[in-house]
Amino acid sequence: MNSITNLFNIEYPIVQAGMVWVSGYKLASAVSNAGGLGLIGSGSMYPEVLREHIQKCKKATSNPFGVNVPMLYPDLQNIMDIIVEEGVKIVFTSAGNPKTWTPFLKQHGITVVHVVSSAAFALKAQAAGVDAVVAEGFEAGGHNGRDETTTFTLIPMVKEQINIPLIAAGGIATGQGMLAAMVLGADGVQVGSRFAASVESSAHLNFKQKIVEVKEGDTQLTLKELAPVRLIKNKFYQEVQQLYTQCPTVDDLKELLGRARAKKGMFEGDLDDGELEIGQIAGLIHSIKPAKEILQEIITDFEKAKTELSQKRF
Repeated sequence: MNSITNLFNIEYPIVQAGMVWVSGYKLASAVSNAGGLGLIGSGSMYPEVLREHIQKCKKATSNPFGVNVPMLYPDLQNIMDIIVEEGVKIVFTSAGNPKTWTPFLKQHGITVVHVVSSAAFALKAQAAGVDAVVAEGFEAGGHNGRDETTTFTLIPMVKEQINIPLIAAGGIATGQGMLAAMVLGADGVQVGSRFAASVESSAHLNFKQKIVEVKEGDTQLTLKELAPVRLIKNKFYQEVQQLYTQCPTVDDLKELLGRARAKKGMFEGDLDDGELEIGQIAGLIHSIKPAKEILQEIITDFEKAKTELSQKRF
């Protein structure tokens, strides 16, 4: 047992990221059933859709699971009320000030974790009363920190500053990556991209196949003026880069982005005009597998890497 498995009452210190258009109840329950912590990604769900996924997740697993709530969306009060009404015990918040909702969640007996991209934000989250933080390096897919701090440097810098449990995220899809993160000071890991390419992921099969095809250098962090996001370099991404050559305003970028661009790409499978959010580690993902198999593979490789490391001579 370690601080993360104790905190969430799970078998392995592995959290499945609550990704938009990817992390529905099927994926969350599969990861929880396999001994990790599954998260439902509420960022792409209307409140009543979220309620439905929570209810289905409760039927699909008797193990702990949580909900990820990006705080840049509307309807937050409604979403938080549903989380309380449905008896969710774990909430991961991101993309906002942890002071805003942590007291509300804590007074309802909910374990709160906040996602940060810097040591300064980690300290603010700790001061706000969260139970743990996820420190996410800029290798990660989807919305990201502006500072482009890598996971390898971020984890020890956050560890040095805080005294609550630390979960590493960004560029972790293997047991070797998990071991590296824990050597650097993490108590557990959050895995996103690898689970996006799982059988239970709610992403469109086109997107899953695209993840498997991605190679080193095929993703880029962009749209920093709006909210930094790591995307696969498809037709839409090239249109963004073309617009940048014209010194666009924020409104110009918003107009090109439009609405439901991520849904179009990841959920509906439009690989040309959709927004395809995935991490740099996709270059190491070569197959679509069941979530249970992915989690077991990470644990097996972690133990193997730990043994191999102990046998190295220096």
